[in-house]
Amino acid sequence: MFFHKQELQFTSTPDAPDAVYARKLQEVLGGQYGEITVALQYGFQAWNSHLPGKYRDLLYGIGAEEMGHVEMLAIMIAQLLEKAPLGVTEDAVQADPTVAAVVGGMDVQHAIVAGAGARAVDSNGNPWQGSYITASGNLLADFTANANAEMQGRLQVARLYHMTQDKGVRDLLSFLLARDTMHQNQWMAAAAELRAEGKEDFPVPSNFPLKKEERSVSYQYLNFSDGKAASEGTWASGPTPDGKGEFTYHEGPTTHAPMPDVTRPDARYYGTTDIPNTMEKIAGTVQDKLKKE
Repeated sequence: MFFHKQELQFTSTPDAPDAVYARKLQEVLGGQYGEITVALQYGFQAWNSHLPGKYRDLLYGIGAEEMGHVEMLAIMIAQLLEKAPLGVTEDAVQADPTVAAVVGGMDVQHAIVAGAGARAVDSNGNPWQGSYITASGNLLADFTANANAEMQGRLQVARLYHMTQDKGVRDLLSFLLARDTMHQNQWMAAAAELRAEGKEDFPVPSNFPLKKEERSVSYQYLNFSDGKAASEGTWASGPTPDGKGEFTYHEGPTTHAPMPDVTRPDARYYGTTDIPNTMEKIAGTVQDKLKKE
């Protein structure tokens, strides 16, 4: 159940309209790492959770907050568009607002489709899509993905901060940056707690029997590049983070296998094959069978 309260978590008003910057803000609203993604990602992870208690409640809580961030950004975009001029160039272009919008760098669909409002798209107008969401049912995998989403999102908000001098917009971005800081720390703490409690561990999924994998290559760093400096990292020698092995460094693959013969699928796929007149043979076989019947 959801209930909407007509209040914002944080209120800010732009100093001036700016249709071009409104388009830029669309990235952190409807982009791959935007607020729509994280709000629904945490929601689906909660709905798909198989573990009752604090981790599920954490997902529900942050997911609900992120939906509030969707609202805050959508309202900010609408405010930036509210009194923005449709054209920004010479009179000849001003006469055609759509052309002026393209020349000026704004999203023309803000005007044509949304009527000076936000849209569920990224900064290039690509529609938001559900494939952005990670919700696997494995909490350690999901929490790690969540930390990455917050890192990518905070990175984009930080870049946007330096793309405007508008104090009202910067106030909103400053707030979002702070919440991204908190959420990065929350997901990292939750992942660490999962491991400490033995609910999940590396490698994910930890309950898949290790004896069923080819353990001889489980901790080999195989260098398929002519760069050699990677051999100096802790991932090339020493104990592994899962505590179950030791890293070793190798130049190139340690296993080899011959290339199998080319595949020859059913002739009805009409692929080019080295078996001549295959379809004719099939047709002839069918005809012979029909004659006999």
